[in-house]
Amino acid sequence: MENTEETFGEFLITTDKTKLDLVAIHDFLSKDSGWSDNIPFEKVKTSIDNSLNFGLFHNSKQIGFARVISDFSTIAYLGDIYVLDDYRGQGLSKKLMESVMTHPNLQGLRRWILLTSTADWLYKKYGFTPLPKPEIYMELFNPEVYKK
Repeated sequence: MENTEETFGEFLITTDKTKLDLVAIHDFLSKDSGWSDNIPFEKVKTSIDNSLNFGLFHNSKQIGFARVISDFSTIAYLGDIYVLDDYRGQGLSKKLMESVMTHPNLQGLRRWILLTSTADWLYKKYGFTPLPKPEIYMELFNPEVYKK
C-alpha cells in the first residue's frame, strides 16, 4: 500500500510509518488518553506495525494520530484517534477524520467500528451511529491488561 500525504498550511497528515514519532504517540496513549493508560511501548509499536496509521504533524512535530485496523475489503476498526489539547479547536480533528474516511484503501467497506466515550459529535459527522442492535454485539474486554 502506498503512502498518502496531505499538506495544509503548516500541517501534514501522512500514512508514512517512518515519519511517526512513536515516543510521542506512546506518551499520549499511555498517559493522557484514558483508554490505554499504562500501555507498554512495545504494544504501541506492534499495533502501529500492523495498522494503517495517520500521523498529524505541525512543523514536523507529531500532534495527532489515528489508527485503522482493516482487511481493506469488508471491515475497518478506527482507534487511538487524538489531537493534542494545545491544537484542538482548529478543525484538525475534522481534517484527520477526512483523511481516514477518504483513504483510497478504505472505500467500499461494509462496516466500520469505533468505540468512544468522547467526541461522538465528530464521528457522527462521518456517518457513525450508536449500535442499532446492541443485543447482537459481544466483546471480550480486559481493562486491567496494562496494569502491573
